[in-house]
Amino acid sequence: RCISSSVSVAGPPAASFIPYPSVHLPMDPVIDAIRQELTAHGDPDVRKCSARFFREEVRCYGIKTATVSSIAKKYWKEIRPREKQEIFALCEDLYRSGMLEEAFVVSAWAPLLADRYEPQDIAVFRHWIDTYITNWAACDGLCNHAVGDFIVRYPGEIEELQRWTQSENRWMRRAAAVTLVVPAKRGSFLTEALAIADLLLTDTDDLVQKGYGWLLKEASRKHTDEVFSYVMANKRDMPRTALRYAIELMPEDLKAEAMKKDW
Repeated sequence: RCISSSVSVAGPPAASFIPYPSVHLPMDPVIDAIRQELTAHGDPDVRKCSARFFREEVRCYGIKTATVSSIAKKYWKEIRPREKQEIFALCEDLYRSGMLEEAFVVSAWAPLLADRYEPQDIAVFRHWIDTYITNWAACDGLCNHAVGDFIVRYPGEIEELQRWTQSENRWMRRAAAVTLVVPAKRGSFLTEALAIADLLLTDTDDLVQKGYGWLLKEASRKHTDEVFSYVMANKRDMPRTALRYAIELMPEDLKAEAMKKDW
């Protein structure tokens, strides 16, 4: 049975958020150093190769992910003692550039603040996704870990993800699903994962379909029967893209049953 009738996306008004910083300040030396290092490592061949993974235009230096991770770790050691809000301000500066690798630095730093998260920080993540995220890699990089870790710490904020499913912004809708991917892989948040899938069930954006299909796939690792039942109950309305993702890890006989057009 489709469960959307039991899911409400209504809730208290979203917390207001003032971007950090609220005025233009001189560039922090750490940001300047990171940009110089990213520029020095840029490779036109890697940049050209990276573009193949995206349909939208992506601005990047052209650096392999491992190198970006190494740079992020190097400068994390410098900024770790700073106040959380100051680190959020640095992340905002990085996002403002629109460069893919700078977004990856944010994705590396933000989860390292998990032990300092507070409930109101969901407004920061919402603002970042809605304002700066423009491709699946930046979306998944932030949401799989930073936002996912936040939800694990504050599960009551799951209602925020449900509200995101109603956004006109495709990245907000994808974020609602991919935020739960890692917890779902561990067997957690099954009911919530199915609720998110229900709210996104007939979404026409294929990147959103792939997002919630991926969520169902990861949930199926620990809950194969439940996810299979969900797919069978909803396969008439579920886009084939989402369905194929959802059943990817299932036994061949279940896959065949799910793929039948028997209506």
